Amino acid sequence: MVTAGLALWYLFHMKLIGPELRDCRFSWNISRRTLVLGLCSFLSQVSLVASMAAINNMIRRYGVLDSVFAQEQFAQIPMAVVGIVMKFFQIIISIVIGMAAGCIPIVGYNMGAGLKARVKSLLTILLVGETAVGILALAVAEIFPKQLMLLFGAANESIYYAEFAVRSFRIYLCMMILACVNKACFIFLQAMGKAAVSALLSMIREVVFGVGFALLLPIFFGLDGVLYSMPVSDTLTFVVTIFLLRCTYRELKIEGEDSI
Repeated sequence: MVTAGLALWYLFHMKLIGPELRDCRFSWNISRRTLVLGLCSFLSQVSLVASMAAINNMIRRYGVLDSVFAQEQFAQIPMAVVGIVMKFFQIIISIVIGMAAGCIPIVGYNMGAGLKARVKSLLTILLVGETAVGILALAVAEIFPKQLMLLFGAANESIYYAEFAVRSFRIYLCMMILACVNKACFIFLQAMGKAAVSALLSMIREVVFGVGFALLLPIFFGLDGVLYSMPVSDTLTFVVTIFLLRCTYRELKIEGEDSI
């Protein structure tokens, strides 16, 4: 309620524009254009839920087949550990999304003004920044998995908890750099008005690869197969991302290289 109150106060105290009653009239043309772009984020969130549901179900299914986690006192360890790993991953991805989302108004303005060389430059800067975030996050996850685990209140857990936590951090997040670049590409394409391509790439990552490998790899690798599904999905998605980035750079170079 406090946040909503602050938002309303801000809306009615903007210097350049102010909301009026006639602004509340429905416009199908405006709604259609915004819904197309918003659909990308919607599909991305839905597909992410599907991927997480598949991972959680596979953890529950194959955890009981493990010689250690089949025991009642250790049965909750895999789910708890993977939950912690996902939470750390979400923190990093939130940073990545924030950096990419900050580019949206700049991309939209320069695309509309025909200054596509600037968009190309911004894309390069964003990719470098996201790669740096990924490198730092990867280093933390690979070097300090025990310390990360302790941040979530796991100091008094069993040795099996600690061992599985270390293995999970190091396997599940080993392609963190690629995950950061992939997510940045999703958002940047959306900002360029390529909502369909962005939504398709997100669906490929979360549903085709994310759900697919979460269901397939445990058949061959057991519980560890669930952990492998993340880096495998990110790696294959990165191959598609590289292709799209090459096409995007080529488009921006051809259409905007000489505009500045």
